[in-house]
Amino acid sequence: MPYYAAADGTRLAYRETGTGPPLICLPGGPMRAGEYLGDLGGLNAHHRLLVPDLRGTGASAVPQDPASYRCDRLAEDIEALRRHLGLDTADLLAHSAGANLAVRYLQAYGGRVDALVLVTPSPLAVGLHVTARERAAAVRPRRTRPWYPQAVAALGRIVAGEASEADWDAAGPLYYQRWDETARAHWEAEERQTNERAAEVFVSEGAFDPPAARAVLAARTAPSLVLAGETDPGGGPALADAYTALLPRARPAETVVQRGAGHYPWLDDPDGFVSAVAGFLARAAAEAARPRPGTSTPHAFVPTRPEE
Repeated sequence: MPYYAAADGTRLAYRETGTGPPLICLPGGPMRAGEYLGDLGGLNAHHRLLVPDLRGTGASAVPQDPASYRCDRLAEDIEALRRHLGLDTADLLAHSAGANLAVRYLQAYGGRVDALVLVTPSPLAVGLHVTARERAAAVRPRRTRPWYPQAVAALGRIVAGEASEADWDAAGPLYYQRWDETARAHWEAEERQTNERAAEVFVSEGAFDPPAARAVLAARTAPSLVLAGETDPGGGPALADAYTALLPRARPAETVVQRGAGHYPWLDDPDGFVSAVAGFLARAAAEAARPRPGTSTPHAFVPTRPEE
């Protein structure tokens, strides 16, 4: 595994897989090692994926200063990675809580980001909120499953900050299209892959500045994609549309809703996910070569395989 040095000297690791144009991929969690992203459903057949283990996670070293886990400060580690890779600018993909870090990086180094892809993004950095009605609408397609009542009750306690370990276990099926062996293993791996102490600092006071973040997104003109899982408990299509609305000048600003997918759409339907992301990045490359006035496009639905 390759390594690079952060500005404060912390030794940081990143994973590299695939060929093609480079794509820096920020993991969520928050503070979950990048291992869980895998090859993003085969996206590495189209792009060279560069997945950092954020400080204190995976193969990256624990920093001397625990305060450096805060989201805004982690942006400096992403800038160090860009410099290490020798990239003048980079395409950036971020999943879930990683979207908060992507936004913080944009606030500090927006000129270094070409295409931006936010996958089932967390809204903390931009001050959006998922209502109980929106969350219920997102998970309702799962209502015929035998585990649904228990999972929804557990999700309610998670959202309220009152969850037990048993609640996290019970809510797991809501985050995937199919609650099969692969999904179970992926869900169960989260605990060992996440630095819980660092996660608390990641969202601590001063981590986010929503008004400033919204201003940066409003001024952004480069291609931007928000990809939602249709049944993602984190917010689903409603949140994705609200997020894309913060990007009125992007060329283009797109929302893609992956049918039947949950919080990890590259696992639910790899082909649909890769088609959406690789297609967007190809269009983004074309836009970079042929600048046009900014436009926003309505969201499209990407069909997925029937649930098994």
